[in-house]
Amino acid sequence: MIFDPFKASASDKTLSMPPSQADFLRDSAFRYLAYFGALSIVLLVAYIVFELGVQALPAIQTHGFGFITGTTWNASEEEFGVLPEIWGTLYSSLIALIIGGTFGVGIAIFLTQGFVHAKMEVTFRTIIELLAAIPSVVYGLWGIYVLIPMLVPVAQWLHETLGWFPLFSTELGGPGLAPAALVLAIMVLPTVAAISTDAFRRIPYKVKEAAYGMGATKWEVILKVMLPTASSGILAGLVLGFGRALGETMALAMLIGNVNNISLSLFDPANTLASLLASTFPEAGQIEIQALMYAALVLLAITLVVNLLGLAVQQYTMRKFEGKK
Repeated sequence: MIFDPFKASASDKTLSMPPSQADFLRDSAFRYLAYFGALSIVLLVAYIVFELGVQALPAIQTHGFGFITGTTWNASEEEFGVLPEIWGTLYSSLIALIIGGTFGVGIAIFLTQGFVHAKMEVTFRTIIELLAAIPSVVYGLWGIYVLIPMLVPVAQWLHETLGWFPLFSTELGGPGLAPAALVLAIMVLPTVAAISTDAFRRIPYKVKEAAYGMGATKWEVILKVMLPTASSGILAGLVLGFGRALGETMALAMLIGNVNNISLSLFDPANTLASLLASTFPEAGQIEIQALMYAALVLLAITLVVNLLGLAVQQYTMRKFEGKK
């Protein structure tokens, strides 16, 4: 059949005709708008870092690298150190990522690999996405009045039976790392689950069919084909979840105990950089504000390093499992 442009409909002509000058103008305008948006984000981040750096400069000059290695925060004596906060930030976020990431990827497998009917899948996805809409302070209140009382007998039993193990060397008498990390895991879970689900759905169905055609079982297909193929997307979700955990403030400020302490025990109180900023800033003097700005720069640096490492790992997995350069 020969295409006749004179007899074609308006939609056919639009598809078959070369782009007009107006089309070129629209494309150019959209391209420059995208460039402007990307540049605006970079400039905004640079401006935030610059403003924090200017206000933190006196503290940087006074305390230097000892600010990062110090373990005492005493405003009355102008002695500031954030090593316990760095430890608490990384430790609680890592525990939350292990728990929330494991359940998040498991939920993604459950929703995308034929374990549940399509209508039930929509219901489960909606419930999981609603978890991301709950305010942080509500999670904190739930942790104080529900989670901590539930954990106290469990912590006591673990301490009595496995007290020789560093993770359970103390008892939980109130706020501590365990309730903070568990609540943080619930807050991280929707991000990991949503992005992992999308990563599984982007895999062409013929990949799964080919694996079944070679005689693989369902779990062999999931573990040896689907997981490696979706690994870059799953890692992206884990990196975003870890970033969310690093910057979480209110729930941790209410549950972690806000004590400058470095300990492996899950039941000891601790502190994080974000909760330090939230709890100290309202009553801080000028010198302490400068130290808090220094702490904010440290938190930004940690987040940047985590994202760069996550991007490097993601690129490696894409080259290894997906053949992308």
